[in-house]
Amino acid sequence: MPDLPDPAPPRHAAQPAAPRRILVAGTSGAGKSTLARRIAAASGLPYQEIDALFHGPDWTPRPSFATDVDEFTAQPGWVTEWQYDSVREQLADRAELLISLEYPRPLVMRQVITRTIRRRIRREELWNGNREGPLRGVFTDPEHIVRWAWTTHGSRSALVTDAARRRPALEVVRLRHPREAEAWLARTF
Repeated sequence: MPDLPDPAPPRHAAQPAAPRRILVAGTSGAGKSTLARRIAAASGLPYQEIDALFHGPDWTPRPSFATDVDEFTAQPGWVTEWQYDSVREQLADRAELLISLEYPRPLVMRQVITRTIRRRIRREELWNGNREGPLRGVFTDPEHIVRWAWTTHGSRSALVTDAARRRPALEVVRLRHPREAEAWLARTF
């Protein structure tokens, strides 16, 4: 009987490459920056807090914001938050993965209020010398971070849906509780 060739080795499906350009979306206080930092640490990708690029001294927008975002996201890999209307489309166009933190409003409000009070009491510097304003601002300033979190809570999911509809190649992961975020992070990186 003639020698038969060895059977071909079994073929294994290639593992999909881990995403290299990652956005984290959600309302203020949901935990975007915290999750983005953790993804960067787990993946080895560079992280840039987008608020630090946007806010100059005295909470003024930095003139170089759009250029700085362009330069950072021109890299082959990165992690940042998905916010600011002036760069939102550019960020989504360059991303491979958009993680949407769609946590319940009571959870988000507890997080943003706790964080705001802690920062105010400790006088923590945020970006470029800025600190949280007086807590009474929640009653007088329509853009106070606590009011902003309340009023924008429901609109973030619709922005994600629209971005995904217009970019079929953009992978979207919707997380509805911090436990889901923990599980996703553990199995992804």
